[in-house]
Amino acid sequence: MDILTLVEGIGESPSAAIFGMITGLIFGVSAQRSQFCLRAATVEFARGRLGPKVAVWFLTLSTAIVWVQAAQLLGLFRGADARIMAVPGSWSGAIIGGLMFGVGMVLSRGCSGRLLVLASTGNLRSVVSGLIFAVTAQMSLHGMLSPLRDRLASLSITGSENVNLLSALHLPNGSGLVLGLMFAALALYLAAKNQIGPKTWIFASGVGFAVAVGWGLSWQLAQVAFDPVPVTSVTFSGPSANTLMFFLDRKAVLEFDVGLVPGVVIGAFAASMFAGEFRWQSFDSVPVMRRSMIGAVLMGFGAMLAGGCAIGNGVTGGSVFAATAWLALFCMWIGAIVTTLMVDRQADPALAC
Repeated sequence: MDILTLVEGIGESPSAAIFGMITGLIFGVSAQRSQFCLRAATVEFARGRLGPKVAVWFLTLSTAIVWVQAAQLLGLFRGADARIMAVPGSWSGAIIGGLMFGVGMVLSRGCSGRLLVLASTGNLRSVVSGLIFAVTAQMSLHGMLSPLRDRLASLSITGSENVNLLSALHLPNGSGLVLGLMFAALALYLAAKNQIGPKTWIFASGVGFAVAVGWGLSWQLAQVAFDPVPVTSVTFSGPSANTLMFFLDRKAVLEFDVGLVPGVVIGAFAASMFAGEFRWQSFDSVPVMRRSMIGAVLMGFGAMLAGGCAIGNGVTGGSVFAATAWLALFCMWIGAIVTTLMVDRQADPALAC
């Protein structure tokens, strides 16, 4: 693809939106077919199992790391330019926001990315929870919750920019790719142990590949654009809020985020229709609805405080080894595991997907 020709033909903002949609389409199809879900993985782990959901999650993470780190070694991407690395990170935000997000995704029976995929397949519970998540994220970014978010995030800051774990540990060049391959070996072992079929692990890898595609396309666009372009990839906290405002504010402009969310919706919808899995579903009961709504609020605020959702931190930020992303991911696991053991012990992890 000749990016410069595309930019000169249609402009930088529409090009960014197209790249976001391409990334979203890959993610949507892959996530729907693989049933990728961090919440389900944490539930399995909390119950002492390294089952198929954990295997799918490791396949996604390892694929993202391998592709992103390989692209960096080949000069096709520069992690230091990534938006998550170019701005100060918040240790306190990662801890508090990560814990809140972990609690929220268990109560909502799915992380923000999984809710978007489920909503695209006819799950009305996920539609409601996803809208609440997006509104809360917008309130936390620019609305009445933003002062609280700023206050909590400012308790402990990394410095002028985020910390790269590989550099902080003084690891040699290429160590990120080696670590990714080690994760991949573990993922393939778990996939074989749980008798995961080739289609599932291929699509699980596709979720991670979508993250690499997003990084690569947005970085390449930034190299030829006249105005500054954020180097970003798959995440659903800021994009959900930005996409919501795009349809509410006539002055909003096209960008990567605005293309990403519709791309995921179209991809997941098409995949579910093709597989005959599109089903209209609603809330099981009033208590379930109440739990899901509370969980969506916790996820919306927690994601903006932590600097990203389970995908944005756990896969996208993790693939460039942003320190706050790995800390937030760890706290998401802790929050989800504790919540599962306390209030969700009797639930079937398959219900999340």
